[in-house]
Amino acid sequence: MPENIETLPTSGPSWQQLLAGSIVTPEALSEILPVDPEMLRRVTQKYPMRINPYFLSLVTEKNGPLWRQCVPDIDELTTDPALEPDPLWEEPQSPVSNLVHRYPDRVLFMVSSQCAMYCRHCMRKRRVGPAGQVTDADIDRGVAYIRSQSGVREVILSGGDPLLLTDDRMERLLSQLHQIPHVDLIRIHTRTPSALPQRITGDLVAMFRRFSPLYINIQFNHPDEITLAAATACTSLADAGIPLGSQTVLLKGVNDDPDIMMDLMRKLLKIRVRPYYLHHADPIEGTRHFRTSMETGKRIMAHLRGRMSGMGIPYYMIDLPQGGGKIPVLPDYVERKVASKLTVRNFTGKVYDYPQ
Repeated sequence: MPENIETLPTSGPSWQQLLAGSIVTPEALSEILPVDPEMLRRVTQKYPMRINPYFLSLVTEKNGPLWRQCVPDIDELTTDPALEPDPLWEEPQSPVSNLVHRYPDRVLFMVSSQCAMYCRHCMRKRRVGPAGQVTDADIDRGVAYIRSQSGVREVILSGGDPLLLTDDRMERLLSQLHQIPHVDLIRIHTRTPSALPQRITGDLVAMFRRFSPLYINIQFNHPDEITLAAATACTSLADAGIPLGSQTVLLKGVNDDPDIMMDLMRKLLKIRVRPYYLHHADPIEGTRHFRTSMETGKRIMAHLRGRMSGMGIPYYMIDLPQGGGKIPVLPDYVERKVASKLTVRNFTGKVYDYPQ
């Protein structure tokens, strides 16, 4: 964990330069990491690859937790009838392209198809990558739809990664949304502070200040992602008055261990990122090798409870298929119910009677 968090760097490669230097071909990656280029070719024909130099520098162990998130794996091509490209039914709930209106008071607005790194566990593997470019006209249509829906109070910007938009495009979009009277809240879902923290520049932070209330949720999946650069990016956003939350995905071979998850949550709190959601991995085609049992997630949540501050305990969530929405999953602490009392187990396993 970094001891001294500095201000945002003003020298070194820009985020655009780092992004331009990303590894996107099997040949380039096989020159750097011990991987089979033929396997990479087979996988990347279906699911694109992008690993920027910053995140690649963090990959120190073959098949380790960071490797698994960014290096293509032949298991992505394993078929499973239980897994689908869009099991959450985002497309059927899209009244206009790139926008999902599932809940009455909020919309999910996918304003970019690009990411600083293409995560191998991505829930939108079907649509991320260079082929699905979101245009200004697409964004304008989404804004017009939001303007027409007076019940929409919150807009969640997602993608891809919305922070792959240029500052000018992001400012234009935030300004449009900020002028809609019934929109009370804008939320940004991003991975750039963990995958390419150089994107969080002084200019970007200054621009965000002008559009309060603005919330940012960040995907962090492993403690090794919390580097000095990532901590500095998050601290700069928090110093600007922007509330930060984390959205972690429970991933086999990455963070499906109670102690690793607890270490991650503690480190997030130190950089002022409030653990928000622990997502059970969705049943997405190409991600079977990342999925755990729900009992694994419940065991992790039971381990966190009582061993760390409630501030650091996320909601464990599953997203129901066919557009059913998110629901929380909780460990069952109640052993027995009778008319006058409950028999309850605490985090150590000790049992107590509690009067009703």
